[in-house]
Formats: sequence, structure tokens, C-alpha cells
Amino acid sequence: MKIKGHKISSVEANSIAEEMQVQAGDLLLKINGEEMEDIFDYQFLIQTEYLEILIQKPDGEEWILEVDKDEDEDLGIVFENGLMDDYKSCHNKCIFCFIDQMPEGMRETLYFKDDDSRLSFLQGNYVTLTNMSEADIERIIKYRLSPINISFQTTNPELRNKMLNNRFAGEALKKVERFYEAGIIMNGQIVLCKGVNDGVELERSIRDLTKYLPYLESVSIVPVGITKFRDGLFPMEEFTREDACQMLDLIEVWQKKMYKEYDLHFIHASDEWYILAGRELPEAKQYDGYLQLENGVGMLRLLLDEFEEAMKDPINRKRTGSNRHLSMATGRLAYPTIHTMAERVMEMNPDIKISVYPIRNDFFGEKITVSGLLTGQDILAQLKEKELGERLLLPQNVLRSGELVFLDDMTLQDLEKALQVKIDIVKSSGQDFVKTILND
Repeated sequence: MKIKGHKISSVEANSIAEEMQVQAGDLLLKINGEEMEDIFDYQFLIQTEYLEILIQKPDGEEWILEVDKDEDEDLGIVFENGLMDDYKSCHNKCIFCFIDQMPEGMRETLYFKDDDSRLSFLQGNYVTLTNMSEADIERIIKYRLSPINISFQTTNPELRNKMLNNRFAGEALKKVERFYEAGIIMNGQIVLCKGVNDGVELERSIRDLTKYLPYLESVSIVPVGITKFRDGLFPMEEFTREDACQMLDLIEVWQKKMYKEYDLHFIHASDEWYILAGRELPEAKQYDGYLQLENGVGMLRLLLDEFEEAMKDPINRKRTGSNRHLSMATGRLAYPTIHTMAERVMEMNPDIKISVYPIRNDFFGEKITVSGLLTGQDILAQLKEKELGERLLLPQNVLRSGELVFLDDMTLQDLEKALQVKIDIVKSSGQDFVKTILND
């Protein structure tokens, strides 16, 4: 394997690297004589008190730096590529793949399918195991990298082959045994497709996966996302309210069983199922510490509980001041919860009026109801004739991570200009919801 140096993008102030005159543009070549494949090699190698670091300057000159430090002390180096390596792409052709349902003409990065186990630890991504080599498994075990997040879909090997369109997909499940035996913590997900891996197949999968407890800490069940761009793809049906009720009944049976044996509820349904079934969200204790928030499991319950806690603060329960009118927009899934929270704030604060608007996803299709897949153009089209008041509040997940840009490349500034209203971005917690509304 050809190893090249890793380019340094910046050096943290008052760090060891700054003291050693390491600079942006330098290349890190070796630590203690060893080359590094990625960030995990780097983190492993710097966990000693004495280091010899080989740096190459932009003019080609090489420096050997000797470092004495505390064992857990960081060097303060930030790399141009956070992974320090290229991302591994997915070679499956899953029947439920969301990226295959994207329209043409969007930015290139949205079409990249990753299946890189290292992103489980860095970003919480889920991997299919089909792209994981023996060397990858050994490194995960050697470095004790966990949790690893696994997209199971089903434990039926033949069915998994079909769902992933990969004849090795079923065989790849054996890698879970290696992690289990090594005590590596795992989380799992099942993307449920009607008439494919639900019903009897789902119960089989749950039963099979329980044997990996306690190292497999949780498994989430999320409904397949269906956009309007499915021409030529595997036919998918929407789940009905009856389907959701049956699935939730099955989960509750297994939750009770697993909790008695392991003090974990283990199997969890994403929030969409409860909304579809018309059922109350479970209490916080049933989410086992919210292990799968990024999968939409317990997100609404946590938001509600944080909101209720914030509203107990006397300063938030009743405020006086000039009359104000605010507006909020969110996806249709979260709308009932957000609307209820807004009503509570207005009850406690009569001087504040809050208009809450559910945004229909015309870009991807009405079957997509989460706010994280809303586009600037849909928000603009559906709010341009609405009464928005002094400020418009939008949830943080409508923007690309770390940027003020929507999924369709419209900027926040563009939307503000088009709607002629100041826009505030609300973080995901219930406390931030209250704080942003009451912020003068």
C-alpha cells in the first residue's frame, strides 16, 4: 500500500506542534518510524510520552522533531483531510438506497455513497460490512474502536443478498461474530421495506440479533425513505397506520423481554412509526440513554422533555414586554410537536405570537416528512405569502453541517432576502427552542 504524507491545514495555538514550529502546509510523514494510513493510526501512535516525528516542509526539507509530553496529551495538529485518507465508497446497489432516489443536477458530493467503517466512529455513519476487509476488522479490534454502527436490514443471508444486490452481503454478517467475541460495542439499524424484510422476517432478525447482547447495545427500525424519483428502481410501498401499529406491538414485546434479561430495551422504533400509528411517544427511560438519536429514535421525546424542563424556569414561564410576532417552519413530521410547544410558550407569554408552518417536501416528494431534507426553495415557495412577523425560526438540520446553505444550495442569506425577514437558526435542544423564542 502506498503511503503518502498527510497535509497539515492548521496548528492549534499554544500547542506542542506550534512550539515545534510545525506549520500549515507541512506534511506529517512518520511517527516513531511508522507511517500512518489514517487518523486512527495517528491517534494510536501519539499515545506515548516520547515521540520522534518526521515532518516535510513545503520546500522538501525534512525535520525530525523529538517530543516529550504527557501520555494523553494531543499535539495540536489539524489535518486537511479529517480522516487522513480517502473515504471508502459503497459497492452495493441496495433496493432502498436514498442516494439512488436523488434528482439530477445537485452538487457532486450528494451522490457519493460511503461504506467506511471508520466513519462510524467519526460521524456515526452506518456500514453494511460488505466493504470491510480482514485488515479493517483487525484494526478495529486492535484499537478498540467502538461503537461500530451496522446496517443489518435482515439476518436472513439470502434476503440480505437480494436487498443489497450483493452476493456477499449475507456472508458479511459473520463479521459481527468477530466483534462480539472481541467485546466491541455495536449499534444496529434495520431499514424496513414493506413486504420485504418486515413481518416474519423482522421478527427473525430481532431474535437473531439478541444473541449479540450486551455488546450489540441497540437496534433501530426506520422506515424506508421514498422520494418521487424512483423510476426504474425496486417498487416500494408506503407503510399504513395498521402496519405501524403491528410493528410497534412486536417491538414492545421484545423490549419487555430484553429489559428483564439485560436491563436494556435493545430494539427501538424511530419517531415516524409513533406518528404514523397515532401513538404517544415512549417515555425517556425506554430509549436507554438515546443511543440512536441520529436515526430519529427518541428525538421528539428528548426535545419535549428538554422543553418542559426549560419551561419550569420562572424566567421562561412568564415574561412581560412589547408585543412580538415570530414564525417557525419545520417538516411535517415534527410539526405537531413544535406546534404544541409553541402553544405552551404563548400561554405563558401572552405578549408573544408564534405562527408555526409545516413545510411540504415538494422537492423530494410528499412522502419525505423530516425537516433535515427540506430545501430552501420549498421553504421559500410555501412561506412567501405567509405572515412571518419579526423573525423566522428554522431548525438547524435544514442547513448543511457547518454551513449556512440548504440542501439545494440556496444560502440562508438568499432566503432572508427573498422573504424579507430575519432568520434565526434554532439548535436541536428544547432549551434552545425556548431561549431563541424568548430572545429579545
